[in-house]
Order: sequence, then structure tokens, then C-alpha cells
Amino acid sequence: MNKLLTGFILWFVLGNPLFAASNSDEIEHLLSFVAQSGCIFERNGNQYDPVEAREHIQRKYNHIRDRISTTEDFIRYAASESSISGKKYHATCNGETITSGDWLSKELERYRQSNG
Repeated sequence: MNKLLTGFILWFVLGNPLFAASNSDEIEHLLSFVAQSGCIFERNGNQYDPVEAREHIQRKYNHIRDRISTTEDFIRYAASESSISGKKYHATCNGETITSGDWLSKELERYRQSNG
């Protein structure tokens, strides 16, 4: 009986399409948030407008999508730092600069609270 319950929990968390859809909705929200933010995105010393930032993160996500299990993975592996240089990405909004990982994590928390 215990094995059955454990199997169900694993299926629900790892294989349930509804769970995956939730991650997908959150990731899509974060991508839209970046594009509509009005913030300047800095990566590897260069600045990009919000649409260019979203396009870059989307391309990176598409490339590593099979290794992403959670929205936090998406932030960590696709939207926080350069895979090549290891330099952190930054967003500058209203004169304040923050690492993109912190910026997107705060937005994810806000999104979850408003959709909880």
C-alpha cells in the first residue's frame, strides 16, 4: 500500500500533465513579464531591451527545456546567468539594478500569491 501511494505521488509530481501545465503557465508568465517590463536587461556587459531579453531567454529555454523540471529551474538555468561566461544577468528597472534571478524569483512569488 505504501509503495502504491509513493508511486502515485511520484506520478502526480513528475508525470502529471496538470503539474507540467502549471510550470508552463508560470514560465510563460515570466517570459511575458520580461518582455513587458520596460526594464533594461544586461548580459555579458551588453544591454538589451525587454523584447530582446525575452527572445534570448526563450531561445536558451528551448535549448535546455528537457532539463527543466520546475519554474525555479527555468529561472536558475535559463534566465539568471550566462552558460558560457558564468556572469550573472541583471535587470535595471526605474534606475534600480537587480540580478535577474532575484527579479524573476520575486515576480514568480507575486504571481503565485495572486493565482494561489
